[in-house]
Formats: sequence, C-alpha cells, structure tokens
Amino acid sequence: MSANNIVRILGLLAAVVAALISGGFPYDATVIAILGLVGGYYVGAGDRTAYLVLAVALAAVHGAIDGIPGVGMYVTSILGQVSNLVSAGAVTVIVVHIYEELTA
Repeated sequence: MSANNIVRILGLLAAVVAALISGGFPYDATVIAILGLVGGYYVGAGDRTAYLVLAVALAAVHGAIDGIPGVGMYVTSILGQVSNLVSAGAVTVIVVHIYEELTA
C-alpha cells in the first residue's frame, strides 16, 4: 500500500470519526488539517483541477441534505469534515502549483 493511499484512508477515517463522535476527538481539526495538507501533496498534476473543483463543490453543498430526518445531520457532519480535509489538501495543491510555476 502506497503512502498516498495510507494518508487518504487515515484522513477519511479521521473525518468520519470526528463527525460521528460528539465533540470529536482531541485535536481533531488539527489532525484533519495535517492529513489534508499531506494528502494534497500526492495529487498529480493532471488531477489538480478536478481536486480543486471537488474542494469548492464540497464546501458549497455539504449541508444540502441536513433536513433529511434521521440521517441528514450525520451525512452533513461527515461531508463537512471531508470538506475540511479536502480544502486543506487544496492549499497544498495550490502551493505546489505556484512553486512549480516559479521554478520552471
């Protein structure tokens, strides 16, 4: 299993656990942000645009189904944490792209 897959799995696991446990776990936002930043490093040059679109789309729509009784608040919470993870990764994608443009 590659480091890329390990970071993605850990990030998603941390996001789901933080969303489902009342109050999250200690330093959950920090853990999710760090895993997102590291995960963004592994996004390939050909996938950057799709990744940035995913980050914007998740941030825009993660609360759209909050009104569904029973499961809506859980799905919204999970998607919100995944949005935080992907948004942190988007920061790395942007920084890596700028670095590559400046050093090319």
